[in-house]
Amino acid sequence: MDWYMMNCELLATCSALGYLEGDVYHREPDCLESVKDLIRYLRHEDETRDVRQQLGAAQILQNDLLPILVQYPQDKALFDAVIRLMVNLTQPALLCFGKVPSDAASRHYFLQVLSYLQAYKEAFASEKVFVVLSEKLYNLLQLDWEQRQEEDTLLIERILLLVRNVLHVPPDPTEEQQGVDGDASVHDRVLWALHISGMDDLLKFLASAQVEQQWALHVLEIISLMFRDQSPEELAALGQGTAGAEHGEDTRELESLRQRELAEKRARALQRPSRHSRFGGSYVLQGFKSIGDRDVVFHKGLHNLKTYTHDLGKEPQRVPRHRQAAPESEPSRRSARNVRLFLRHFCQDFLEGCYNRLMLLVKDQLVREKAQQHDETYYLWATAFFMAFNRCRGFRPELVSETVGVRAFHFIEQNLTTYYEMALMDKKEATTWARRMHLALKAYQELLRTVQEMDRSPEQAVRDSSQVIKSNIFYLMEYRELFLALFRKFDETKQPRSFLRDLVETAHLFLRMLERFCRGRANLVVQSKRVRRKKKPRAPAPPAPPSAAELEQLWEGLAPQLQACLEGEVPLPEDVVPFDAASETPVEEQRAEALLRIQECLRDSRVPQALRLLRSARDVWPEGDVFGAADAGPPEETQLLREILVAPLPSESPAVTPGRGKTVGRCGPSAHPTAGHAPEEPEEEEEEDEEEEEQTVQVSEKEFNFLDYLKRFACAPVVRALVLLLRGYAQNSPRTNHCAARLLHRLARDLRMEPLLFQLSLFALFHRLLSDPAAAAHQELVALAKFILGKFFALAATNKKAFVELLFWKSPAIVCEMTKGYSSLQEGEGTTRSRVSPWTPQEEQELQELYWKYKEVEGGDIIAAILAHLPPPGRTRRQVVKQLVRMGLASSAKDFQQERKGTRIVLWTQEQEEELTRLFEEFQGSDDVLGNIMKHLTARRSRARVVEKLLGLGLVAERKELFKKRRRKGHGHGPGPGQAAVSVPAVPAQDSSGEDEDSEEEEEEDEDEAEEGPMEEHWVPEEGAGQDLAQHLHQEGLAGPLRWLETCLRRVAGDREEDGVSHPVPLVPLTEENEDAMEDRRFRTLLRQLGLRPPASEQESFWRIPAALTPQQLRRAAASIARHGHDPSGSPQDPPEPPGCPQDPAPAEPLPAGLGSDSESEEPVPVPIPVPSPVQPRTKRRRELASEDEDEDGGSSGTEPAPAAPCSEEDEEDEDPQPRGRRKRIRCLEEEEEEEEEDEG
Repeated sequence: MDWYMMNCELLATCSALGYLEGDVYHREPDCLESVKDLIRYLRHEDETRDVRQQLGAAQILQNDLLPILVQYPQDKALFDAVIRLMVNLTQPALLCFGKVPSDAASRHYFLQVLSYLQAYKEAFASEKVFVVLSEKLYNLLQLDWEQRQEEDTLLIERILLLVRNVLHVPPDPTEEQQGVDGDASVHDRVLWALHISGMDDLLKFLASAQVEQQWALHVLEIISLMFRDQSPEELAALGQGTAGAEHGEDTRELESLRQRELAEKRARALQRPSRHSRFGGSYVLQGFKSIGDRDVVFHKGLHNLKTYTHDLGKEPQRVPRHRQAAPESEPSRRSARNVRLFLRHFCQDFLEGCYNRLMLLVKDQLVREKAQQHDETYYLWATAFFMAFNRCRGFRPELVSETVGVRAFHFIEQNLTTYYEMALMDKKEATTWARRMHLALKAYQELLRTVQEMDRSPEQAVRDSSQVIKSNIFYLMEYRELFLALFRKFDETKQPRSFLRDLVETAHLFLRMLERFCRGRANLVVQSKRVRRKKKPRAPAPPAPPSAAELEQLWEGLAPQLQACLEGEVPLPEDVVPFDAASETPVEEQRAEALLRIQECLRDSRVPQALRLLRSARDVWPEGDVFGAADAGPPEETQLLREILVAPLPSESPAVTPGRGKTVGRCGPSAHPTAGHAPEEPEEEEEEDEEEEEQTVQVSEKEFNFLDYLKRFACAPVVRALVLLLRGYAQNSPRTNHCAARLLHRLARDLRMEPLLFQLSLFALFHRLLSDPAAAAHQELVALAKFILGKFFALAATNKKAFVELLFWKSPAIVCEMTKGYSSLQEGEGTTRSRVSPWTPQEEQELQELYWKYKEVEGGDIIAAILAHLPPPGRTRRQVVKQLVRMGLASSAKDFQQERKGTRIVLWTQEQEEELTRLFEEFQGSDDVLGNIMKHLTARRSRARVVEKLLGLGLVAERKELFKKRRRKGHGHGPGPGQAAVSVPAVPAQDSSGEDEDSEEEEEEDEDEAEEGPMEEHWVPEEGAGQDLAQHLHQEGLAGPLRWLETCLRRVAGDREEDGVSHPVPLVPLTEENEDAMEDRRFRTLLRQLGLRPPASEQESFWRIPAALTPQQLRRAAASIARHGHDPSGSPQDPPEPPGCPQDPAPAEPLPAGLGSDSESEEPVPVPIPVPSPVQPRTKRRRELASEDEDEDGGSSGTEPAPAAPCSEEDEEDEDPQPRGRRKRIRCLEEEEEEEEEDEG
């Protein structure tokens, strides 16, 4: 579309504005109405911004609006309307389109709007326009608050927004390329017009006036745009000496280029022979193979030999877009000298009269969340810029006192960590988050430099203040671990090279300050985490249940007392309540606990209490006649109490919280007392009964060792980042090269880990450096290269494998092996050390004898037989297999693979398909179609295979039709959980441990089923949930990630208690060990059991602690994985991270599979006794209270997700207790856990 062909309505409206005759603009009578019509048209433009483009093409702002603004400022209504229209026309293109469009057509529109904005900016480079704006703003500011109307306040804000929009327009790249440093660009001309009109003085007044504090963020944003292309060091150095001194950096750069050119000329002169040879000759390069097996034949002169390579003449391989290096931000451009002088004076006046007050107001608005999203970036920029200017322009700490202190460090570190986490989670906007992270890093660097400058101050009070700041910064662990995390996650495709440069310089400065701080103190104490280990005693055996004869004898003694109670001779207590109203378990699910309490009263000879409990429970749960019919008489009650007394109900163990009915363990669908036998436990269950080391984590203090801290930097990511930065050593500043070389020198020299730098890419860099004619300008790098190369060739003389090691990045353990021998590391040393005790020679001998003894036994599991006869301490299956391979008795772990049950059942016969069809038609209307089919199938199949076959037969269209249906409260009119228990024969239970063990494909399909939809609803974890799996992960060497998870849960619990607000908190692993654990399927299973939420969409990368979990529930979840190191009650009065308590109770026995089995079906389950089967006691699953905006904010663009809506306990009780499909997900996770345990067993 040709935008110069305007819409007829727009053309008529623009024609009604007026016309320009010479320098005089004549407005039409309908000028005001025409301006309002244009505002209305802009409000209703489409997504291509057609109205904006047509107005830009017609140059309405240059030819009509600006002349009206200049010539008719006294017409208040017209002036206000024109300002409104210009604010709309000049708003940034990113605000118009939301983001930079990806498709070609939208991008064309975006660039077109951007070109019109650049034309508007050039039109605003006029003193007349800014004089009118300044005078109008001055007159408005002269009004007192009593006289200032709402229209005046809006006009002040619109003028500030207009100035902001004009300064925000980016420069035209073609104009920037044509100009040179020192020329006046469009931006410089706008700044000069702003200065001539006095607008800069008004900005300083707004920043310092007490009554104008509401404009603080507007003023700070305008100031940041004014200094967008400036360098604080250059502005500070301006006017401090002669012109030669001001251009000292340029002089040094030109001298370096001149030396390089002279060196190249000398090198070419030495290579050129004195007499021209007509015959260049041909040479054979020995050891340089050609395409075949022969050596290369070289047909050029010998002076070209050094530049020969096989890559000559080849086209360079194109780098994919997603692997290209991140582009650098706009380079700083030197403005005209008069503009820089004006900006330098502005900086001086701003620091002396406005900086501290303005930064205080802005930070207050940021903390109170009164600002817009991401406005903290202006605060970070101002901190870095003006503190650098103050440091270079005669350091005066009182001018920047507001942003120097521990609070400033904390604020910047918090934002830097937030940007870091969001860059990892929000992949699509990672580049944007990286730019914000760069701003925070530069502010952090400038804070460190300011503190370093305070150490050199002649005033003792200033030096004391710097010591206090450093002691606080170096004490906390978060500040020490910050640089390691940034190095570890540096991505050159998302973060520019300038970010890496600032990161290296800041890390070098931090290490130097920390080293000097430690040097002056004998014993430096810092915060650390301490791990307490002790042997965990075995759980006490539960008391043996009374025999049938003892129960009969007890009943004979209770019968007379019961008869007296029934006849009314003995009064019944009135204060007996069959349920706990304060419990988190719903009342409907407390029937099993009521049965336990009745049986306990009977066995304690408290007959009145038992009878009262029975009658009260009948009133609370009348459905299904679980506690007898409503009109039950004394004979029926007597018979029911007798059956409850002799029923094999689970006895309450110490791990059951009184009044809550939560037990540690789970009841599967096939674990029912009618089966006559308990379900088989995996082999790992036996190993967990052995004594183990109990580990608890608590924050403590320890003596700091600088070399131990420096060893944390001795890793491949840090070395790789330093090598990447040094590749551009010729373009780097001398300070950048010094910082990178000093860090490498610390790793190689101070830690004596020279092999850490034995890497081929670094050696190629050294080769290029030593061959550089201008290498004399990089003496520090040359000295480092010679030192590392000398150490390498010295090591290569004794270790011939050193040349192969050049191909790999190395760790400290590999460095130790390279220097001391590849067998120098004993078991348990190095980076992969574990807490598993080493094998003694006696144990190895016994293992070898058991292996040869059971090797020839056919049809048996060798490892299972060995595990059964190994003496304590018990070993896991993986440890035994690993040791057998290490001893040479087996070639690999594949020799001992377990045969999974059911793997041979692959094909479906016609009879089995007919049976599946018949069962589907029979149970199609039930609540749990798949569960009923699984119970009645003749040939045992996995759930995934049955679902796949149902889909293949066309009986169901999608998997969701097979999900278990959830019954809402008050709508369950079907039979109770225990109806018809006497008449229906018992159904033998199936082995739940082998139900889903057909193949690994089944596990993947089950995971796919569990992850089909985002987890928008969260359940409350049971007390002790994940305890068994946590113990298993402890044995597998994941004690560190478990301690990290426990600390995160307790920290979030403390924060929620302190703030009173709950919002989802991401779990961000900052160490490689924790990252590996988050990729472990069993560790993720543990997270699900604890109630944590996986990433809800592709924009999220981390698991999150849901907002619905209360601090008490978080502490119980932490206690369940702390290996009985904490109090499971999770009292709110407990500290966030209490020390372990050795008196904590042992885990409870699992609830027998008969009572409360509600995990698979709500159909009546037959039992061999007339006592109905109540619902299993379980915690209520809560619906997430946060709105949809919470997920969007937490996943893509918010630094702090929106808090969940406040909700009381009564509101939570009214919600649906069970989300649809949740039990199926829990069952899938439990089956995966059982498969893992059998794999390990």
